[in-house]
Amino acid sequence: MTKAVDLRTKSVDELQDQLLQLKKEQFNLRFQRASGQLENTARVGQVRRDIARIKTILGQRETAAPAS
Repeated sequence: MTKAVDLRTKSVDELQDQLLQLKKEQFNLRFQRASGQLENTARVGQVRRDIARIKTILGQRETAAPAS
């Protein structure tokens, strides 16, 4: 689980990279759950919340400093 405070110290590029990794992990978790191989079912929710945190922070940065 990633804390919002830790995410706020990262650059936009780092956040986008982490978002991509989490989306890949989410895909793999969904695939494992569908095939009955998922052991840690709580991880699905953790990944979803981490994705939401990153998207929220990226959105906040976008509205704080709009592009010209």
